[in-house]
Amino acid sequence: MQFVLLSLVILKFTSAFAATLNEAYGDSSCPLGTDIYQISCPEAEAIIFSMVEHAISQDSRMAASLLRLHFHDCFGCDASVLLDDTQDFVGEKTAGPNLNSLRGFEVIDAIKSELELICPHTVSCADILATAARDSVLLSGGPLWKVEMGRKDSFTASKNTANNNIPAPNSTVDMLVAKFENVGLTLQDMVALSGAHTIGIARCPTFTSRLQSSTISDNPFDNMEFIASLQQLCSAPDNSNIGTQLDLATPATFDNQYYVNLLSGEGLLLSDQALVNGNDETRQIVETYVQNPQFFFEDFKNSMLKMGSLGLAQSNGEIRRDCRTIN
Repeated sequence: MQFVLLSLVILKFTSAFAATLNEAYGDSSCPLGTDIYQISCPEAEAIIFSMVEHAISQDSRMAASLLRLHFHDCFGCDASVLLDDTQDFVGEKTAGPNLNSLRGFEVIDAIKSELELICPHTVSCADILATAARDSVLLSGGPLWKVEMGRKDSFTASKNTANNNIPAPNSTVDMLVAKFENVGLTLQDMVALSGAHTIGIARCPTFTSRLQSSTISDNPFDNMEFIASLQQLCSAPDNSNIGTQLDLATPATFDNQYYVNLLSGEGLLLSDQALVNGNDETRQIVETYVQNPQFFFEDFKNSMLKMGSLGLAQSNGEIRRDCRTIN
């Protein structure tokens, strides 16, 4: 259903929202342009925020879903994850990390449709993804940052690239670091961005490896009562649609509880718990975030900006009119 906003409300919200951003972070001189749509589509951020807020009010899980969409679009940040399959290529939606897992496409579609009415062929789908992710974090109680705009939308997508580049939920710290460093992100970025798992859910197949006896015996930080509860949860022969919150304590709040859980041996994914079980350096960062939530918020914000800038220099991209297809 099309979501139409009154121009007067949009303009009023735009001014207030921009003032809040400028007060919090000042004017940016980023060459990518934090105010790239100020003239061409001044209502853009207000429209995105309002529609994300509406979507989350209808489905509390949507905040985590939209954040995850942006994560899985990177490392490229070119809206390739939104493309449907065609005769020319098999896209990313059926890749292992995405199939029957990613959601929120209809929210992005609705936002794009509204923006095409207000300012046609102006705001890229990739910029919508990045802004919706920021708004989802903010609406969940997390930090605010100015999204750097100027991304182009890709002409194609690659299932194989998605399968190879997106870190698996059973990754070791070394695997995670390698994936992140391969695109220019650091170990610190990896630990900070892992904090996105403070919201959202995971299904049993993604954390089966967490429950294996050989894995548990190698992890001194594991909470056996927590492991037993997961084994019980996933004991059904067909557990593909059974899941649980990544953070049981504050599942809908973007906070540092994820890191508290790790030190308590209650990281849901093997790749989560590995941050304290498998590496002294990552464990020290986790401990810092537990002791000072503001350090986590600041690092998360900065790492999101770094991740969000990946792939921005595409010279052969476009501004799609429909996020699911090339023009």
